[in-house]
Amino acid sequence: MAHTSVPEVLDALKDVSYPAGKDELVTAAREAGASDEVVKALRGIPAEEYPGREEVARSVRVDPDSDLGHTAAQRAEQARQGGKPGLSQHLREEPKTPIQEEFDR
Repeated sequence: MAHTSVPEVLDALKDVSYPAGKDELVTAAREAGASDEVVKALRGIPAEEYPGREEVARSVRVDPDSDLGHTAAQRAEQARQGGKPGLSQHLREEPKTPIQEEFDR
């Protein structure tokens, strides 16, 4: 996990034309003079085609201390939930319980 922030990563990618793949993003960050931490964070994202900056921001893993507003217990619970690597918690699908399915009818 890189010790950087999402704004730093996005700042390094301000001249990127989207959609862009992981390798293009890493190369663009290097060419923009990004720090080693930013490049490391981009190397850690899933190898996919990213349609825009928002998707990159959701996929990049940064310093856990920058996850303001979440307690250590909340971050641990999110890590235990699993899901696609680099996918934000709010994008993960959770199976519905039988009671929730009944209420949806």
